[in-house]
Amino acid sequence: MPASRLSFSLQQPLPVGQGLPAADRRRAALAVMLGVCMASLDTAIANTALPAMARDLGVGEADSIWVISAYQLAMVAALLPLASLGEIIGYRRIMVAGMVLFTLASLACGLSPTLPWLVAARVAQGLGGAGIMAVNIAMLRYIYSDRLLGAGVGLNSLVVGFAFAAGPTVASLILTVASWHWLFLINVPVGLIALRLCFLSLPASAGSGHRFDGMAAVFAAGFLALLVFALNEGAHVAPPRMIAISAAGAAICLLVLLRRQAGHPAPLLAVDLLKRPMFALSAATAMCTFATQSLSFVSLPFLLQNGMGYSQVETGFLITPWPVLVAVLGPVAGRLSDRYAAGLLAGVGLAVLALGMMLLALLPESAGVFDICWRMALCGAGFGFFQSPNVRALMTSAPPARSGGASGMVGTVRLLGQSSGAALVAACFHASSTEGALMALWLGALFAGLASIASFMRLRFG
Repeated sequence: MPASRLSFSLQQPLPVGQGLPAADRRRAALAVMLGVCMASLDTAIANTALPAMARDLGVGEADSIWVISAYQLAMVAALLPLASLGEIIGYRRIMVAGMVLFTLASLACGLSPTLPWLVAARVAQGLGGAGIMAVNIAMLRYIYSDRLLGAGVGLNSLVVGFAFAAGPTVASLILTVASWHWLFLINVPVGLIALRLCFLSLPASAGSGHRFDGMAAVFAAGFLALLVFALNEGAHVAPPRMIAISAAGAAICLLVLLRRQAGHPAPLLAVDLLKRPMFALSAATAMCTFATQSLSFVSLPFLLQNGMGYSQVETGFLITPWPVLVAVLGPVAGRLSDRYAAGLLAGVGLAVLALGMMLLALLPESAGVFDICWRMALCGAGFGFFQSPNVRALMTSAPPARSGGASGMVGTVRLLGQSSGAALVAACFHASSTEGALMALWLGALFAGLASIASFMRLRFG
């Protein structure tokens, strides 16, 4: 593409669904995917190094968990406000700002001499990650034409699935040759490359013209952060008073937010989109499915290690077929969603996931590696056929002007589903210390079945 034409395409707002020419589309998609990969990897990459961080920084292991929690809380709190801001000032600006902040915060994490420094840097990194994840799907609607959007969403699912699967492995490889600081410093050169590609290739989008409601953003952030905090506290058996205060604070923030934005044409919490049956059913499908994912991934290590005698390393390899199949089938399902109804593809996939969860719950104590792995692969195949079509349905059921709100909801329902699933695992173990893992798997099968029903219900609406 000539430089003058490329410069014009970056400066002038591009219509939704038109897409970029092939060469520019590949470069823009690479820019977005590098950002998505970094933000997704850093959700879990630090887990493996927590003991080493605790020893090096001279803190207890319980205190070191804030390295994980700070990132997650900052990201979930900022997702909706940044998605809304993206609708107003353009998604490209939010994406670039998010990558700049994420890269600088990664440098600060890698240079951290104390735990408070590291936690503060992780908060900044979470905010940067939220900037990337709040608008990444909305950005794809400008990079890909309507005809190719499923392929773009499938690529996004592949990257997220790969990052989720490779996180522990990447961390282990880095820790064998370097200190934990390099888990974060590795993001700096990758972030610089992604930023250059962003400046060269990401198209502009037209602003909505609405004013940004700062107070609504505060209440939206407070609602989601306090809700996730309450769920996490419940999962970690915190004092009931702390859980109740957090839950009450979340409820108050939600009520104030809904009252303040009643009648707003583009509310931060996309209640206008939830009035659309296709969008609401897609969001419900996603939340139930990610709860299933969390129920399984949190409970399976206990089942495999305590119930079947596998080691920690063996457990990691036994779980790997699930995310690998998600990464492999994500692009396939994405391309199929350009031709077939999302309700059908995801509905079938989630029925397979429910079957896989039931088969995992029925595993005998003497189950061998093959018996476990093919069941994990079945679950991963089912999950893989859900993710891309469901994201496509969420985005295309929203008006183009509300792409930011829809993109923010994609990340929000994912995080809420995962947090709910983790809390339910804790409840299962409280109910029975010996059968808790199996109860969680059966509960996951139930959620997957409900998600499948919700997905098939979408066939009534197109």
